[in-house]
Amino acid sequence: MEDDEGPECGKPDFVLLDQVTMEDFMENLKLRFEKGRIYTYIGEVLVSVNPYQELPLYGPEAIARYQGRELYERPPHLYAVANAAYRAMKRRSRDTCIVISGESGAGKTEASKHIMQYIAAVTNPSQRAEVERVKDVLLKSTCVLEAFGNARTNRNHNSSRFGKYMDINFDFKGDPVGGHIHSYLLEKSRVLKQHVGERNFHAFYQVLRGCEDEELQELHLQRNPAVYNFTRQGAGLNVLDIDEKSHHQAVTEAMRVIGFSPEEVASVHRILAAILHLGNIEFVELESNLEQGRLAVTEEVLVDHVAELTATPRELVLRCLLARTVASGGREVIEKGHTAAEASYARDACAKAVYQRLFEWVVDRINHVMEPRDRDPRRDGKDTVIGVLDIYGFEVFPVNSFEQFCINYCNEKLQQLFIQLILKQEQEEYEREGIAWQTVEYFNNATIVDLVERPHRGILSVLDEACSTAGPITDRIFLQTLDTHHRHHPHYTSRQLCPTDKTMEFGRDFRIKHYAGDVTYSVEGFIDKNRDFLFQDFKRLLYNSKDPTLRAMWPDGQQDITEVTKRPLTAGTLFKNSMVALVENLASKEPFYVRCIKPNEDKVAGKLDEGHCRHQVAYLGLLENVRVRRAGFASRQPYARFLLRYKMTCEYTWPNHLLGSDKAAVGALLEQHGLQGDVAFGHSKLFIRSPRTLVTLEQSRACLIPIIVLLLQKAWRGTLARRRCRRLRAIYTIMRCFRRHKVRAHLTELQRRFQAARQPPHYGRDLVWPPPPTVLQPFQDICQALFSRWRARQLVKNIPPSDMAQIKAKVAAMAALQELRQDWGCRRAWARDYLSSATDNPTASGLFAQRLKTLREKDGFGAVLFSSHVRKVNRFNKSRDRALLLTDRHLYKLEPGRQYRVMRAVPLDAGGTGPGGPRVRLHPLDPARGPAPGIRGAQIGAARAGFPLQPWRLHPPVAELLRGSPPAPTPVTDRSLAVQ
Repeated sequence: MEDDEGPECGKPDFVLLDQVTMEDFMENLKLRFEKGRIYTYIGEVLVSVNPYQELPLYGPEAIARYQGRELYERPPHLYAVANAAYRAMKRRSRDTCIVISGESGAGKTEASKHIMQYIAAVTNPSQRAEVERVKDVLLKSTCVLEAFGNARTNRNHNSSRFGKYMDINFDFKGDPVGGHIHSYLLEKSRVLKQHVGERNFHAFYQVLRGCEDEELQELHLQRNPAVYNFTRQGAGLNVLDIDEKSHHQAVTEAMRVIGFSPEEVASVHRILAAILHLGNIEFVELESNLEQGRLAVTEEVLVDHVAELTATPRELVLRCLLARTVASGGREVIEKGHTAAEASYARDACAKAVYQRLFEWVVDRINHVMEPRDRDPRRDGKDTVIGVLDIYGFEVFPVNSFEQFCINYCNEKLQQLFIQLILKQEQEEYEREGIAWQTVEYFNNATIVDLVERPHRGILSVLDEACSTAGPITDRIFLQTLDTHHRHHPHYTSRQLCPTDKTMEFGRDFRIKHYAGDVTYSVEGFIDKNRDFLFQDFKRLLYNSKDPTLRAMWPDGQQDITEVTKRPLTAGTLFKNSMVALVENLASKEPFYVRCIKPNEDKVAGKLDEGHCRHQVAYLGLLENVRVRRAGFASRQPYARFLLRYKMTCEYTWPNHLLGSDKAAVGALLEQHGLQGDVAFGHSKLFIRSPRTLVTLEQSRACLIPIIVLLLQKAWRGTLARRRCRRLRAIYTIMRCFRRHKVRAHLTELQRRFQAARQPPHYGRDLVWPPPPTVLQPFQDICQALFSRWRARQLVKNIPPSDMAQIKAKVAAMAALQELRQDWGCRRAWARDYLSSATDNPTASGLFAQRLKTLREKDGFGAVLFSSHVRKVNRFNKSRDRALLLTDRHLYKLEPGRQYRVMRAVPLDAGGTGPGGPRVRLHPLDPARGPAPGIRGAQIGAARAGFPLQPWRLHPPVAELLRGSPPAPTPVTDRSLAVQ
């Protein structure tokens, strides 16, 4: 057992109690309930207490926690039982079943839902469509069956008023491939009337409160359930329930997922509406001409509604309600009118029969969808089955009728099965294993089952005989016959047999001492309910309906009225036969039990009524189960499983023993712990007498588990580290070889592409560098820089020394322009002094030469650095032609129209770089478009030179060029710079 349940939570298994008394049992049950532990084991039997609230015990995380685990490895839970049943089915290919029992309101239906959710969650890892379909139908069918088969009672707001046994078929892989639902004894009398504080079946209220207004109008229904006789009793009880509209939508969606067509769903709603209208039909006897006996319907519009909703002729519906047709001995057909009482009986019988046929049709429709498809045992192997039984619990009401009698008989049969499969087999196991022990007495309810189903003398046999006897046989005569047959039976009594017992009435009540307590039954209605008689007229009427769904529910209506048929079996006999078949079916499977307990009668969370629970513990036989489990030996385990769990506590068995057998190894382990006196060795199992022995072994195991875990972790982590190291080495080797390959391939490609790079005149200018690997990117960047310098060297070394100064100037200009001007004269030779050239200044070159001579004599400059015509643009966008002369000492602004008169001279060494110094901005001028307008100040363009000059704030290479000291050589990347 896991250690997350400490001593403060009580014993997780009642077998581990120090003393087996009712007080100790109830104390442990109450302690666990108060701590939120609603599940407790008795060996492999699970005891469940209904908490009446949502608990965080379910969901995907809890399912994963229990999946694949043994019962004792996790705290008690429904998932553990479901997992054990599923694993037993899958491992041993053996059919299993889970029997859920307990009284009404103990949580049986919720337990079956959780078991179905677990089975659906742990199957189908491959997500195949067919398996998913079966799982959806299995889960959704519960919602639909609850709507049509459950009702609110004084004991339970969602009480199952029918018994349900579901077989789930699995293939050899453990995936669900189909299923089948068996229903037992639907309480159809609830359609007519209910006890105070109870309601009719949920389906009626869901249709009334959940359908849209348009659909209600088509069904001729009103939203108020108090309008209809069949739902008036529970009309005011919906305040405590969940919204019926949301329930109706959930049921409709579930029917759609299962496979009901929209026409079938609409037909179901019409049948429910027809039953409600049928219940409101009243009859009155008319008197005409002193003749009494003529019958009429008070509201004939209800007949119209029933005829429309059932798709049958109105005249036939009215005839079936007011009279019936019988065949005489000469095959003559006679119509016999009803009295008001007979008509009311026929109406009620029709309503009950229609609802029962509707419920059976829904079950058959679900079974048709769930049945395994295209399964061939020769090809697919034998299917295995898990059965889940969710059947009504033991019931005791102020007035108990035929339905309670059948329900309690069913619980007697299940209790007998429990005794045979658990208590009896428990003792037989000791005998089979050769263990001597003291036999434990337990209550065997076979005598009660025999009282009910014994041939010829049992209660059901006497009831059938009364139903088949001709003449006026009444319920009182049936009771007198029972008193005669069972006068001396220890578990039967009546007021006639015990006149002093005033809790029973003469001629009405009899009492059976069930295993769960004494129940008093009223025989009123026993014969009618057992006959379950419905006139053939209704069967023929509904069989001839135009509604295919309704027609399919009445196949027996096709018989001719004159046809002689065998007497049908009574309701009691049918139920007895189904119970016998159910018990035989369960006995053929490996059983797992869930015993549900109702903590209180108020359905309040957190409250445990000890007296009420004590009564349930007594009649469920839980103490007897604990005593049998502990009678001499509290626990037993196969030797292999015992070693698997405790072998680490002994040096002779860890990690694997070398002894002759598992039995010898278990003996050595127990001898080392000094526990050999508290056990007994069977043929295949070890029997442990005291729970303290298990506690001692569990404590030793718990101390060693951390050490073993650390050892395993160390070994596993080392294995993972070595595996990772080998993987990394392989990765690095592959990476190294791949990089070497990529580098070699890239260098080979470079060599191939640049073989012709030495060929003039381009020297590899048009060659494209291949994209390098990431690791070679820095290397290729350096290679590209070296290649550029080498190519520049190849281009420059062929230039004459006389042109080097101009080449350097052009390089400096290119760096200064920074691609700001497209045509800046790099493809021609620069003359510098353009005004002295007769080619560039043919009309005034002589005048400029004279002015240049005068200025040289005056200022004494050494060389002319630049001269050219320019155009001056002022702030008002007015332009004037001017000339610019730049020497090594001055910058002159000249007027060409007046023989190059000096307008202004700015010495280059006059400190013009200061804040107050003159500023002259020289900007390239495009002769084609003239100076740019809007430029403030003097903007002078050197139209022929093509490079910007900004005296006082010159670009460094240009300033050095203008001062006569050329800049350092710049790598030439374009051969066009060398072109004259």
